Amino acid sequence: MAVNKDTEAKILRYHFVEQWRVGTIATQLGIHHSVVDRVISHAGQPKVERAKRPSIIDPYLPFIHETLSTYPTLTAARLYEMVKQRGYPGASSFFRQRISQLRPRKQPEAYLRLKTLPGEQAQVDWGHFGYMHIGKAKRPLMAFVMVLSWSRKIFLRFYMNQQMESFLRGHVAAFEAWNGLPRVLLYDNLKSAVLERQGDAIRFHPTLLSLSAHYRFEPRPVAVARGNEKGRVERAIRYIRDNFFPGRERLILEELNAQADAWCQGISADRICPEDKNLTVREAFIQEQPSLLALPDNPFNTQETLTVSARKTPYIRFDQNDYSIPHQHVQTSLQVIADIDRVRILEGGVVIAEHDRSFGKGEQIEQEAHINALWLTKTHAKLHRGQDRLSHASDFAQTFLKLSAKRGHILKTTVSILNQLLDDYGRDALDKALREAITQQSAYPGAVQQILERQREENQRPPPVAVAVPDKVKHLSVKLARLADYDDLNDSKGNDHDE
Repeated sequence: MAVNKDTEAKILRYHFVEQWRVGTIATQLGIHHSVVDRVISHAGQPKVERAKRPSIIDPYLPFIHETLSTYPTLTAARLYEMVKQRGYPGASSFFRQRISQLRPRKQPEAYLRLKTLPGEQAQVDWGHFGYMHIGKAKRPLMAFVMVLSWSRKIFLRFYMNQQMESFLRGHVAAFEAWNGLPRVLLYDNLKSAVLERQGDAIRFHPTLLSLSAHYRFEPRPVAVARGNEKGRVERAIRYIRDNFFPGRERLILEELNAQADAWCQGISADRICPEDKNLTVREAFIQEQPSLLALPDNPFNTQETLTVSARKTPYIRFDQNDYSIPHQHVQTSLQVIADIDRVRILEGGVVIAEHDRSFGKGEQIEQEAHINALWLTKTHAKLHRGQDRLSHASDFAQTFLKLSAKRGHILKTTVSILNQLLDDYGRDALDKALREAITQQSAYPGAVQQILERQREENQRPPPVAVAVPDKVKHLSVKLARLADYDDLNDSKGNDHDE
């Protein structure tokens, strides 16, 4: 606390002339006693040492010092219980305050400022930026960030997850944006980069090794608990949170990435380069770019590939959504190849379906042709069963249907009505009615129904009672037995009896 010259004069006069104690001066002037001590010390007088009052914790200080020297991270609560068992009568609040003063302090570690050469290194990390709601899905919004260590050029791209495929896509997109890549890429101990680590023994993810072999860079993880080694990318993520992301939370992914690209080429590139205050990041990158490694002729394959099983319905499940397939491929093993925009479904290396990718949840992404083809197949199958049943019931059925179709009647409707008349009147009556309708050149269902009604009235029979026959048995045909066979059996039995 700073005091003005007038207050300093009062402090010195009250102390040297009036012989006031430090506490009295502090109380009367409304300032802390340490300020009074400092003013008196600056005047050439040693700090006044006040008498130290005895405390109830004093007898236990040797034990406390010894315990903390052996276990410096032991909690104050546990230490309080240990001292209380040894007779300490005080409250825990005062004890905790004293322990915070007595606990040995760790010597702070000093860090060297890390320097890199142009084109030598970039740092990579993920940043979590909340969640994005797409339909019923709640997807994590992850920012892939890569920073060139010398020019501080930032690459930023948002994805719906931090899975390996997104990790690879971020690398490829960054290399293409810079038209080159550095010799070393520095990672935190991400699962996408490091599978296992025992001291200096590191087992890299095999896919990352394939990526590094394709582009000829060296993957290098930072030391454990040494976040300062990748401080450039961590500062870049904080810079993105403060300078880019506010106000863009409600954008869709495509808009967010388009604005991220514009920001990287604009505002971010126009800031001062920390390595050389006389350059902007844009100017520093122009100097660094020729030092980057050249890109190979073909980019690394970042598509997701997996095997799926198509069940009874014409869909396959991929990334929480169902995609339609032609119905001929149900109950088979298929392959899905997907990128961030498209989903392709293959059987035996041949593409059988292709869809726009959805990041929703529980959605059915369909092609109308797939569903219509299945519907037509089911309809034709039902129509075929109906025609087959009529053919077994009457030899005139096929002739009637052909004549009806020529006259423009809908075949499906005609078959359905005739099958219902078959259920109501029986096969014999329908057979006679069809023959008469053909003879009269009246090949339409209404004529058949009128003939059947006339025959019923002529025979003085009651109206038919509708009987619900399941579709799955309607196509079955029961062959009528010859009654003459039974007469023959009766005659043979009678002859045997006479003998």
